[in-house]
Amino acid sequence: MSTTTIEAPLSFTEGAKIELKKLIEQQEIAPDFGLRVGVEGGGCAGMNYILGFDQEKEGDQEFNIDGIRVLMNKAHGLYLAGMQVDYQQGLNARGFVFNNPNAASTCGCGTSFSV
Repeated sequence: MSTTTIEAPLSFTEGAKIELKKLIEQQEIAPDFGLRVGVEGGGCAGMNYILGFDQEKEGDQEFNIDGIRVLMNKAHGLYLAGMQVDYQQGLNARGFVFNNPNAASTCGCGTSFSV
């Protein structure tokens, strides 16, 4: 597989980078895995975000965001350009939050969106 390295279309807040690096270390993620960020059809608003560790697949682009290997299918860039991933630790909610300027609407839980 051929991987192209270009400027990442998305970013992580400091809180998200800290949490991701902690997960990589705690779960002993192998170097041939990266953080897959993407979208898939489904959810109450039409599309769900994908965020998890995975191996490189055909059609992926690879990005290095402050030492975090990020994998994303080229076709998903249209939906994720300019997106910022944050990590929040609150009393009511804890986890990754997607701030996507391309989303026309989002569901109440923030894990699905429409364009």
